[in-house]
Amino acid sequence: IADALVDAGFDVICHATNHALDKGKKGILNTLSNWEEDYPDITVLGIYDNEADSEEIPLVSVNGITLAILNYTYGTNGIALPSDMPYCVELLDKEKVIADLEQAESLADFTIVCPHWGVEYSLTPSQDQENWCKLFLDHGADLVLGTHPHVIEPVTVMEDDAGHSMVVYYSLGNFVNWTSGTGAGVANRMVGGMADVTLERDKDGTVKVSDYGVIPLICHVRSGHDGVTVYPLGEYDETLGNENEIRSQDSAFSYDYCRELTESIWGEVVRK
Repeated sequence: IADALVDAGFDVICHATNHALDKGKKGILNTLSNWEEDYPDITVLGIYDNEADSEEIPLVSVNGITLAILNYTYGTNGIALPSDMPYCVELLDKEKVIADLEQAESLADFTIVCPHWGVEYSLTPSQDQENWCKLFLDHGADLVLGTHPHVIEPVTVMEDDAGHSMVVYYSLGNFVNWTSGTGAGVANRMVGGMADVTLERDKDGTVKVSDYGVIPLICHVRSGHDGVTVYPLGEYDETLGNENEIRSQDSAFSYDYCRELTESIWGEVVRK
């Protein structure tokens, strides 16, 4: 998977998810070791093998703009953090998040928060997600890229009393997947998106979002090895929709279903 992610062009990997401890402490250590040995230039977030690294703010520089990227998960499926490595998975802990955001403000031009949160299969954000967003905004975050619900959720802009704004992608849905689920709602899991965000530096030096949208994606599945692939919605069509084998798990799936879902949830921010 690491090889495939790098080959596809990913530069930053977020590992703070509810599955981070599925293979225990050994899984954390093996994952980090693999990244360090094979791809030391990739920025890996959300899991740590030492306390010092867990306290540092991950910074990435792009075209002269310094980005702080913070990654947290709501939990680890009830699996306790190792007693000798309580820092190994970055959790949505209020005090830690506030401290990180305040430190990021002093180090970076722009702060991105990547929270693993929300309610699985819900097309609308939860009150908990909205509460966290207010905290992110109050402490200087500029962009939120949410994951975990496995379906898409709205994109919005929040603004504080001082006029500082924050773009929020509550959930980008699944990027690549083939669910074992069946029945109503499964079709929703085959629709995801890529956030498309442009940053610009103002004359006063402030870095802000100058444009934002989302590129809808469709996960296309067929039997056999390498049978799962991803299409931008703009390159998908009715024929492919009819061939997608997810239809045997949810007969509602179709090209039109996917298009109508993205329009109803994302509306004008959809990139055609």
